Amino acid sequence: MTTAVAAPFRFFSLQVVRTRRLGPSLVRVTFAGPDLAAFHSLGRDQSLSLFLPHPGQSEPRVPVELGDRWWQGWRDLPDDVRAVMRSYTLRALRREPDEIDIDFVLHGVEPGAAVPAGPASRWASRAAAGDRVLLLGPAIADNRAIRFRPPQDTDLVVVWGDETALPAVSAILESLPAGLPARVWLEVHDAGTIQDLATEADADVTWLVQDPSRAEASPMGLGALRAAQLPPAEHPYVWIAGESSCVKELRRHFVGERGIDRRRVTFVGYWRQGLTEEQLREQGE
Repeated sequence: MTTAVAAPFRFFSLQVVRTRRLGPSLVRVTFAGPDLAAFHSLGRDQSLSLFLPHPGQSEPRVPVELGDRWWQGWRDLPDDVRAVMRSYTLRALRREPDEIDIDFVLHGVEPGAAVPAGPASRWASRAAAGDRVLLLGPAIADNRAIRFRPPQDTDLVVVWGDETALPAVSAILESLPAGLPARVWLEVHDAGTIQDLATEADADVTWLVQDPSRAEASPMGLGALRAAQLPPAEHPYVWIAGESSCVKELRRHFVGERGIDRRRVTFVGYWRQGLTEEQLREQGE
């Protein structure tokens, strides 16, 4: 078994089982491994840290033997040796057999792309059965890496997400009770990413396909949301996730313009325009 880190999270050693293209810029990778018997999560927007090997490596290099000191040991490894770490959302967890799905957004892997692909996109675009990864994930189902937590009195759920939030939004919709009103906006790069999302809620899902000439820092969803008339509700709950500046702008709309209690607005910046995940983590230290 892989060394534990700090409850309720631990490392899981996994292998790719299969991959499936969901659209021009989205691929689902299914992972399995004996360690998953100890993996527990309520799903929804469960956040995970995935460690990927560099080209030529058979597995990612993370000093898990250091226990709680793994982070500093990982940082001290040479750049071309240290495993690539990226944050992802759990898409699905299944038992018998134990498997998890993670959806990867692919940017820059197509020929002639304006922006070159990052290491995670390159890895996911070439992933094959047997490829080995390391995952830092939950050993307890209800953990602090789950952010979607509507209060019990919620009578309307409002969601906005960009492409990176699509796995979380899909899981959120699947978790909503039958008949609960929900209004969802999803902003994607390509119409081929649009898909049917399963839910028993009374959900109205609006897909927004980005104009390539649009400024990345300006969410299309803001105009759509300002024009939208939400169903009457006494206790709405809002969940927003995606590019950090867009998320902050949309939060201001819900709290400042619509007057929704800020305590009932969850906002998560999954990425920031112009910065790598390594740079974001350095800023947070």
